[in-house]
Amino acid sequence: MDRVTDHRANRSVALACFAILMTQVGAGPASAEGYPDRPIRVIVTTSPGGLSDVFVRALSEPLHKRLGQPIVVENRPGGFMILGARACAEAAPDGYTLCVMPGEPLVYNQFTQKSLPYDPVKSFEPVTNFFFITQALGVNSKLGVKSIDELAAYSKQKAGTLSYSAPSSSLAYFMENWKKKTGADLVRVPFKGGGDTVTNMLSGVTPVGFLGLGNFLSYIRAGQVTPLLVDAEKRVASIPKVATLGEMGFARDHTRAFFGLLAPAGTPREITDRIRKEIIAIANEPAFVQRHFIDRGLEPILNTPEAFRDYLASDRVRAQHIVKESGLGPK
Repeated sequence: MDRVTDHRANRSVALACFAILMTQVGAGPASAEGYPDRPIRVIVTTSPGGLSDVFVRALSEPLHKRLGQPIVVENRPGGFMILGARACAEAAPDGYTLCVMPGEPLVYNQFTQKSLPYDPVKSFEPVTNFFFITQALGVNSKLGVKSIDELAAYSKQKAGTLSYSAPSSSLAYFMENWKKKTGADLVRVPFKGGGDTVTNMLSGVTPVGFLGLGNFLSYIRAGQVTPLLVDAEKRVASIPKVATLGEMGFARDHTRAFFGLLAPAGTPREITDRIRKEIIAIANEPAFVQRHFIDRGLEPILNTPEAFRDYLASDRVRAQHIVKESGLGPK
């Protein structure tokens, strides 16, 4: 090779290396700056029609307007919400997959399941906790039950035929302890989402449910569901005649129900901060607060990623104790 050819070859290699170097250096900030340039998928670990699903869909249109890209909601219920959590954990950490999950896959499953296809601590980047949920124990009004004592008596008369659904191990712990103390006879059935649970309550297939009040508040007002108690610290304005767990003599020793926003581990912080900023702007609008928080019995949180991560850590400590005491761990 002559000197001219050698010089040209070296120059080509140098230019190629420089191009690669600039691509690597600029990839992070450039991808965050240009984000988003395609639709964003949001995995919801519950079925359509429940509180979390309705909330995310309410966010999706104004978020679409702010980000300039569609928000595609993908429901992945089932398997103690492991299916949705796994899909989230295995997604690319590029900001184009976000995930909405409650405490079950993030806090309880590691203590109630023998193994998990994801790590509840390391597989996700917390973005913000959307809200806490006021939970209510309700029954199909056709049962004619007006109190939790009447429910216990009714279940004994219908031994082996009555079932209930609850979204979390925490609420199941309360129900199972109540059964032991009263001799009530109800069987727990799997929870896929608020929409499915309410449908089964109304049809009589699973006439008892302990879940987010907002899922069936309209049916309470229509006389189709009778509320027996709420897990709030004080009575709820929308159903003021319904007593709290404390008033009924029960200790409020279960963890609070919530739904939070997360992303696959490794998602750039610039992207998750952008998402959180836009969501907070939407969620602080008075009309949104009234319709999607207050009217649905939700307590807005919208905390920082650090605060959400700390909350999850402390919740896991309580969850481990609850599972141990209840005997709900893996068999």
